[in-house]
Amino acid sequence: MIFSTPLVPARLVSRYKRFLFDAELEDGTFITGSCPNTGSMRGLTEPGSRIWLSQHNVSPTRKYTYMLELVEADGTIVGINTGMPNRLAEEAIRNGVIAPLSGYDTLRREQKYGQNSRIDFLLSADGRADAYVEVKNVHFMRQPGLAEFPDTATLRGTKHLQELGNMVTAGHRAVMLYLIQRDDCDQFRICSDLDPVYAAAFNLAIRQGVEAYAVKCRVSPLEIAVDGVVAIDEHCLAVL
Repeated sequence: MIFSTPLVPARLVSRYKRFLFDAELEDGTFITGSCPNTGSMRGLTEPGSRIWLSQHNVSPTRKYTYMLELVEADGTIVGINTGMPNRLAEEAIRNGVIAPLSGYDTLRREQKYGQNSRIDFLLSADGRADAYVEVKNVHFMRQPGLAEFPDTATLRGTKHLQELGNMVTAGHRAVMLYLIQRDDCDQFRICSDLDPVYAAAFNLAIRQGVEAYAVKCRVSPLEIAVDGVVAIDEHCLAVL
């Protein structure tokens, strides 16, 4: 996915209240903008970090001109916009980049299913079981090369795993897709120390037949694109 307009480089001053940040533009102007990520963003909020911003017209539904898109951390550029993973995943699925999800004729977004839930993508084709695909944004890394999810407790994420397990029980295919918005990771694992409840739900979902895949992205101020599948830590799948 190519950014439709050039991103604006800046330096991060602080990120606060989950959805706001202060930054200094290259011309020395200080601005406040919106942060499209309400998660903890562990490891990505160091003051002085290089960042890149998208620029928008202010409107009744948009208070701030600038929105945070990318952060430089650990020697690479990381995408932090949680609105991106579904767009990136859809592009990759349609282009056949994620082999286990290729070969479906129809992709539908945000379909109702389960107990008052919506699945990110419902894939269908004649002669094949429907595939329910849930996408999660990943950008947390504590050990070089190892991406982890979640970076904080997520009750919503646990619910999604339970719903996917129910879809398998009902005879469908269910897929958990972890989209890593950074290119310096070659392995992925569930972060059981930060959310043991999610880890237990993941293990149960795998036992029920839910599939799990992780993909990394190449990220630059020009574009973000899925760049291949990465290995999932064998300890995550030891329950199989």
